[in-house]
Amino acid sequence: MNTWQERPGGGAYGQGDAARGRGGAGAEPPLPPSLNPRGAGAPLSRPAQRPDGRPPYQGGGRPPHGGGPPHGQQPFEPEPNPSGDSRRPARPRRSRKKIIGYSALGLVLALLTTVIGTYFWADGKLRHDNVLADYPGRPAAGKGTNWLIVGSDSREGLTDAQEDDLHTGAAEGKRSDSMMILHIGDHGNTLMSVPRDSWVQIPAHQDTAGSGKTVPAATHKINAAFAAGGGRLLVQTVETSTGLRIDHYAEIGFAGFVGLVDAVGGVEMTIDQPIKDKDSGLDLKAGTQTLNGKQSLAFVRQRHQMADQDLGRMRNQQKFLGALAKQAASPATLLNPFTFYPLASAGLDTLIVDNDAGLTDLGSMFLAMKGVTGGDGRTITIPIGNPDFRTPTGESAVKWDPAKSKAVFDALKNDTAVPAQ
Repeated sequence: MNTWQERPGGGAYGQGDAARGRGGAGAEPPLPPSLNPRGAGAPLSRPAQRPDGRPPYQGGGRPPHGGGPPHGQQPFEPEPNPSGDSRRPARPRRSRKKIIGYSALGLVLALLTTVIGTYFWADGKLRHDNVLADYPGRPAAGKGTNWLIVGSDSREGLTDAQEDDLHTGAAEGKRSDSMMILHIGDHGNTLMSVPRDSWVQIPAHQDTAGSGKTVPAATHKINAAFAAGGGRLLVQTVETSTGLRIDHYAEIGFAGFVGLVDAVGGVEMTIDQPIKDKDSGLDLKAGTQTLNGKQSLAFVRQRHQMADQDLGRMRNQQKFLGALAKQAASPATLLNPFTFYPLASAGLDTLIVDNDAGLTDLGSMFLAMKGVTGGDGRTITIPIGNPDFRTPTGESAVKWDPAKSKAVFDALKNDTAVPAQ
């Protein structure tokens, strides 16, 4: 007798809803043990574990041993999202640390790009001139670094109205209005003024008027070298007169000086006594005050109220340039784009440097000048033997003290302590 019977609705007896785990209120009772096709006492359900120890297949995707689901079972389909959204579950969000790290990296790259771009922009604005050309008998290089810093009376870049406003006059060409040698060494920095009326020998040179003739060597005021042959002849004259080799050169005119001061927001100075000078247009009260570009130019040029005229003016120039370097090299100026870019544009557009000088060299120069005024160095003048030497033509000139000036030059050349004056 066949123990399997067909029941209404299809399917073998004992394979109803209850056997498939979907029993309900109308489900038939389980198969009696006596009719179990596996024999009495055999379980009706599948074993909880396979003979090889692996868990039984419960449906859902592919079985762990590969292939399809066992015969008679349908693959498992995931239940729909209760919210009705059929999209896949969202991927886990990136960690906050990664987001912060990527943002910081992007900021660093942006800053690095800005710094590099600014460097090349500023470096491209420098005006170079071949003023350090070699010549027979040029002094050998010494220890440390020597800068020749020249303030010229060039009116380049000034309109007629500006010349009137600044009391500069309208003279063509350029002459040296101030001269300094900045020595940067291991034994402290020294800023030494060179009187522009110094009576020295100017080497033979080519006539710059275009005649092609050679002008023989002759003794003149040192600023005549700048007027006759520009920075190159001035460098050669300074080198042959002092025995110091000039390593770098910087020159700035009236327009550049005024623009530089205005770009840093003025320079704070302490004026010892009231100054009222008709020639330069300067009118200052005593006390601490901030000088703008126009006032600063007048301050470093005026000399008629000084008892020692040019020598007194050189002291003012040293004092002012130190204060300007301190202001220009301050973090508040360099890290503020609203002051740094105008400063770089105003200063570099009119600054002339030697062919080998770059931004890093200029930075070293400004820091050294800042250090001199901050006590890390000295400000001196070439030792004077006669401040009112009468030339063959009756002009007043400045003669150096031969022994004392040589001692100073030797100290700078060997980077040793400069003798007290």
